[in-house]
Amino acid sequence: MPAQKLNTVTPSGKRDENFFELVFDMVRQIPKGKVTSYGAIAAALGAKSSARMVGWAMNSSHAVNPKVPAHRVVNRNGYLTGKLHFAYPEQMQELLEKEGIMVENDKVVEFDKLFWNPATALEL
Repeated sequence: MPAQKLNTVTPSGKRDENFFELVFDMVRQIPKGKVTSYGAIAAALGAKSSARMVGWAMNSSHAVNPKVPAHRVVNRNGYLTGKLHFAYPEQMQELLEKEGIMVENDKVVEFDKLFWNPATALEL
């Protein structure tokens, strides 16, 4: 997918709704019991330098329908950096643990083993 179609900010400075929708669609495909990173999603969408914009999409995903499992998106080292954007800070960890993902000190245990790479999984 050409990067120019993934503009993250419109000329008026507003976020690009299409990019956020692409992010939401990709996050909905993360299997239960797996996690991915903001950067992996950005790279799979052809916008490698837009990891922060993926984070913004996750921050705004809590009221989106169908639901977006934002708890499955962590930083590149497996840390729950988005936890403050949930209803309460422990909720992200609780949701991951319900799926069998262990978290210690705000980091996914066995992150490398549980990592889901959207580019390879979705053959992008």
